[in-house]
Amino acid sequence: MKNETLYQYILCIADNSLILGQRLGELCGHGPSLETDIAITNIALDLIGQTRSYYQYAARLIDEEKTEDDIAFLRLEREYKNVLLVEQPNTHFGYVMARQFLFDVYHLMFLEKLQYSKDDQLVAVAKKGIKEVSYHKRFSSDWVKRLGDGTEESRQKMQEAVDDLWRFTNELFLMTDAEKTMAANGIGVDIAQLKEEYYKEVSDVLKEATLTVPENTYFTKGGKEGIHTEHMGYILSELQYMQRTYPNMTW
Repeated sequence: MKNETLYQYILCIADNSLILGQRLGELCGHGPSLETDIAITNIALDLIGQTRSYYQYAARLIDEEKTEDDIAFLRLEREYKNVLLVEQPNTHFGYVMARQFLFDVYHLMFLEKLQYSKDDQLVAVAKKGIKEVSYHKRFSSDWVKRLGDGTEESRQKMQEAVDDLWRFTNELFLMTDAEKTMAANGIGVDIAQLKEEYYKEVSDVLKEATLTVPENTYFTKGGKEGIHTEHMGYILSELQYMQRTYPNMTW
């Protein structure tokens, strides 16, 4: 039971990075400039790299014959535990940066706490990830400020993106049974305690970007329980295509 609970906990962490990495991968070659395009691609690679480390560990927990590929590619939609925020589409560049920023602030806070876990494997992934996610946060924060305090059009699009994505932020702090158990055992992070600091930091950046902090109190949830938006099926159809078309394929 302990292994199963830890396995489910790892999915709650790793699936966020997998799906967001896949989303960013869709933008390869489509950035507004070469430098920005490469930066977004590198962020996607960082996230997929973190995902691999988590899934390799998860595979060892449940079955010696399972691999990271089985976990990444051969689950059904309801078995993915990522938050709804990371599966939202690449509507426009401002939307991409707003989504990234709202996740990055949480992600860095989370990893900074996870590095003190009683689980050595999670500690190792967290410590490596902190360096990468610190850059991700600087990158997305800078773009939120540049676009928010830029032209009238860029400000309008960034505000539109923040307003639309805001309803997905509260789910970051809703804890599943696996998360509660792991936090109680000193292995996981009590993410509910990060909520106040998160909204303060996000709000400070939005105000600096001359953007309005949304006041709506309606929030959407479901991703952590496997109940996803209509976008998730399309993501998985691309992500899983090769493995499902050519089963047991190896390089």
